[in-house]
Amino acid sequence: MDQDICRTRYPILLIHGTGFRDWKHLGYWGRIPDVLRRHGAEVYFGGQDGWATVEENAAALKGRMEELLAQTGAEKLHLIAHSKGGLDARYLLSSLGMGAYAASLTTIATPHHGSETMDLLYRLPKWMFRLAGFFVNSWYRFIGDRHPDFSSVCFQFTTAWAAEFNRQNPDVPGVLYQSYAGAMASFRSDIFMWWQSLLMGLVEGENDGLVTVESARWTGFQGIWRGTGSRGMSHMDEIDFRRRPLKGRDGPVDPVERYVELVSRLKKQGL
Repeated sequence: MDQDICRTRYPILLIHGTGFRDWKHLGYWGRIPDVLRRHGAEVYFGGQDGWATVEENAAALKGRMEELLAQTGAEKLHLIAHSKGGLDARYLLSSLGMGAYAASLTTIATPHHGSETMDLLYRLPKWMFRLAGFFVNSWYRFIGDRHPDFSSVCFQFTTAWAAEFNRQNPDVPGVLYQSYAGAMASFRSDIFMWWQSLLMGLVEGENDGLVTVESARWTGFQGIWRGTGSRGMSHMDEIDFRRRPLKGRDGPVDPVERYVELVSRLKKQGL
C-alpha cells in the first residue's frame, strides 16, 4: 500500500464522543491514529471534556482548532468525529463561526436526530438523573473534565433537542460533510453493548449499541459500517476499542481500514 495514501492537504483533527477523554496511554481511537500517521496523515486530537455539553465542548474545540492552525500553518483542518463529537463539531462550525477553517467534517455514528430510547429514559424521575449526575460529574471532574454535566448531556440526546439543534445549526457552505452509521448484526454481537443494543432495537430499530442507523444519517451519507456480516460493528468497534480486527464466520474485518479508506478519499479529492 502507498505509504503516502493518507497524506492529505490539511491536517486531521479527531474528535471523541461522550464518556471518554484523549488520554495519551489509553487512547479513545485505538490503533487508528498511528496507522493513519504511518500512511502520511498529520493527526491531532480534540481534547474536549468527556461529559460536557455540546456548547462547552465546542468552545474548547474552537480553542484547539485555533491552536492547531497557528501551530501547523494550515489554512484549514479535516474534522473526523465519533458519536456526540459530531454534534460538538457541527456546533463549532455553524454556531461558533469556525466553518471557514474546516475543509471537511466526517461524522461516524453521531446521533444527529436524537434517540427515541433516550426520550423514554428522560421520563424517569429527575432525581435519578441528578443522583447519577452527582457521581458521574464528580468522577469526571476528578479525572480532568472542566465542565461535566451529565443530566444536560443526556437531554441533548433526545429527539426534541436534536430537532431544534438541527434547525439552528445548518451545514456550512464550502465544507465537505460526510456521515457514516454502524450496525451490530444482533444484540449478542458485542458483550459490552448487548443490553443497550437490545433496548434500542426494541424501541427504534437497527443500531450499533448506542446510535441507530437512521439517527446517524446526515449530509453526504456514505453508508453503514457492518464489519463482518455475522457480527456487525458496534459503537466501540467503530473506534477500534479492541485494538485488533473483528472476527466473524465470514472472515476478519479491521475497523482501522475504514479510516484509511476515508482519509485516502479526502486526499484523492485534493483536500
